[in-house]
Formats: sequence, C-alpha cells, structure tokens
Amino acid sequence: MFLPQEAIRVKRDGGEISENDIKAFVAGITSGAVTEGQIAALGMAVFFNGMTPKEGAALTLAMRDSGDVIDWQKFGFDADAPITDKHSTGGVGDKVSLMLAPIVAACGGLVPMISGRGLGHTGGTLDKFEAIPGYDPYPSIDRFAEIVKIVGCSIIGQTGDLAPADKRFYGIRDVTSTVESVPLITASILSKKLSAGLGSLVMDVKFGSGAFMDSFDKAKVLAENIVRVAGAADTPTTALLTDMNQVLGRTAGNAVEVLETIEFLTDSANADQRLLDVTLDLAAHMLAISGAQPDVATARAKSEEALNNGKAAEIFGKMAAAHGGPADIVENHGKYLSYAPVVKPVPTTASGFVSKMDAREVGMAVVALGGGRTDPAAKVDHSVGLTEICQLGDRIEKDQPLAMVYARTEAAADAAIAQVQASIKITDEAPAITPVTAEIIQG
Repeated sequence: MFLPQEAIRVKRDGGEISENDIKAFVAGITSGAVTEGQIAALGMAVFFNGMTPKEGAALTLAMRDSGDVIDWQKFGFDADAPITDKHSTGGVGDKVSLMLAPIVAACGGLVPMISGRGLGHTGGTLDKFEAIPGYDPYPSIDRFAEIVKIVGCSIIGQTGDLAPADKRFYGIRDVTSTVESVPLITASILSKKLSAGLGSLVMDVKFGSGAFMDSFDKAKVLAENIVRVAGAADTPTTALLTDMNQVLGRTAGNAVEVLETIEFLTDSANADQRLLDVTLDLAAHMLAISGAQPDVATARAKSEEALNNGKAAEIFGKMAAAHGGPADIVENHGKYLSYAPVVKPVPTTASGFVSKMDAREVGMAVVALGGGRTDPAAKVDHSVGLTEICQLGDRIEKDQPLAMVYARTEAAADAAIAQVQASIKITDEAPAITPVTAEIIQG
C-alpha cells in the first residue's frame, strides 16, 4: 500500500524513492489524494537532498503522463518524423521562439511548441503572439496537429490537459520557497515539453543579470541535469548555455518584439548580431538532433539560407494566419501592431561605452509600464515597451538615447526612463565582448 509520508521520509533521509512510489505520489497530486502539506514536504526534501537521474526521469514521466500526451502517429505523422522543440529558461527581450520555429520548419523540422506567459522580469512568448490581433494560442489538439502538418510549426499555450500535476506542484512550490530546486525545475520543464510527444529537445539555459540563474555555474548545473534526465526519459536533448547579461536584441515588450521579429525575418542582414547568433545556434542544433539535417554545420547553413530567401518569413506569416491572425501580418504589420502613444528617449548621462547592464531592471521597467506581470492572472498591455535598446560595447554620445520608451502616460514614461538609466553603466573604456553562446552540453 502506498503511503505518501513514506516517500517523503525516504527523501528526507537522503534515500532514493522507488519509481512506483513516485508514480503513485504524482497520481495523488493530480487526483487530490496527496495533500498540499505532503506535496510541500516532498518539495522541501528534494530541495535539500536532490534526486538521482533515475528519480528525476521517473518524476518527469509521471508528471508528463498525468494528462494527455500527444501521439503524432495518430495524426498521420511518420514514427521517425523530426518532431523537435526548444525551451528557454527565460530572459529579457527573448523573442527567439518567434523566429526560430519558422526557421526550423523551413529546413525540414516539425515544431509543435508549447510556450508560456511572462512572469516577473521575463517576457512570455504567448504574450508576444497575442499582440497580433486574432492570434489564438489555445486551439484544439486536432487543430494544433493540423497546423504543424500544414505549416511545419505551431506555437500554443499549455492547456489544463497537458501535465496537470505540474501545475498543482508548481503552485505549491511557489509559496513554499522550493522553486529553485534543480530537480524540480527539470521535471517541471520536461514534463510539459514531453507531453507534446517530442522526439528531441534543445534547451536554451540562460545565465546573467536578466536570467533566473544569475551565474554561469548555476545555469550549467541545471543544463547538465536537464540533459541527463531527458536522456533517461529517452528524449535526446542538447543544452546551450547563453548569456543574458544584457537585453537580447534591441526591443523589450510585446508588440515591439513582434516588430523586431518581422524585421529579423525579412532583413536579417541588419538584425542584432547576438540575437542572430543565438537563433541560428539553436536552429542548427534542433535540426541536427532531430535528424532533419545531417549535422550542425549543414543545419546552420540551411538556416541562414531560409532567412535570406524569405522562406522563414513566409512560414511565420502562415503560422500567424493559421492561428487566426491577419494573413498579411508580415507585409503590413503596421496595420495591426499597436504601440503606446507616449514615446520618449532615455537620455544618456555621459558619453562613452556601454560597459554593464542590469537586464533584470530593464525587464522590470517594462513590467512597470504594464508590459509584464507579477501576478499570473494579470493582463498585460501589449503596446508598451522599449525599442532601440543599447548593447554592451556600443559607443554612446550625449545626444544619443540609450533606448526609446513607449508608454501610456508621461509619468509612466518618466519612471521607465529613470529605471533604464540606472540599469546601464557608461565608461570611457569599451568592455570585453563574449560570445552569446558560452557552452554546449550534449547528451
């Protein structure tokens, strides 16, 4: 007979919980048979004592199987179809998913991407897509599969039928200070992703001032654990450790990031270099690990070709239209994307080089404008945000803005200006610039 308290005791004392007990505990999370107190106790025991890769895989698969798991063969896909996805641990200005899925689809991959909303200082992929009028991020699973089959990619939100145990477990972790547990972060991420029936996964694990993992070492521990556990769950996974010590790209917000995405897809020659590099790095690894392309080098070349010949932009437009958005969003985005009426520059306090940026504070400036949320139930203002954001190493003159603010009111704009100014350091000497992709961990 399964007793939740016995599983808690085993982990409290540093032991290894059996696969059957993990399955039973997760079933109890879903059904309500396991109490909030017991869930909190297990979370704290795992926080202090960790989990083995075997335990992590069992927890991930049990949470995945707590709801629907998509079987792509039932929708007419071949057993060896290159179904792949990417997950980012979150950052400021991270609009990579918007251009990445169409690039991968243009090169032969199939991308059924389940994404989330912004919380805290980070932006959410779904919030960005909802800046496109009519875009429906919650189609039926049948429609989801149909879009993937026709377009090659579809980006949706998590429904209540996908990994419901994770939703309850995460809510309890959030109020019991166990969110930062690496094994529990791993199981939470992977259970949702694997419920999409993936054949492979690429992780973008961010570190730095704008990431949840503020140091490279912490991010590497998480990346290595995700790769190990995903491998134990029979899902080949590669993790890229990427730098989030500055805003990714030149925009932060929702409509403004959709605009940057469209400009990226239609004119990559003028795209922000760090944004281009990380997007192509992730695309190359997704295509290689899924088998859609033979190797990383070939996959990167194909990705660049898909950008340059307009195929990726075409697929972005088709995906947006398939979800209910305007069919001409790429060509006529100015008709559809709304921007806040008060536009003001962020003046620099001195001439020199941008040597440091607190990306978290920049993200919180967007939140304060209304473009993000600290409460999961809150609505966001898709029209506010920042554009023309400076990057580390940029030479700034006194008459050149650090960024442009889009706000609803003068007061909100002035508050954002002060916050962005305080988050950026200007010095006489240029800083050393490091690659955006710091390390690659392959399973």
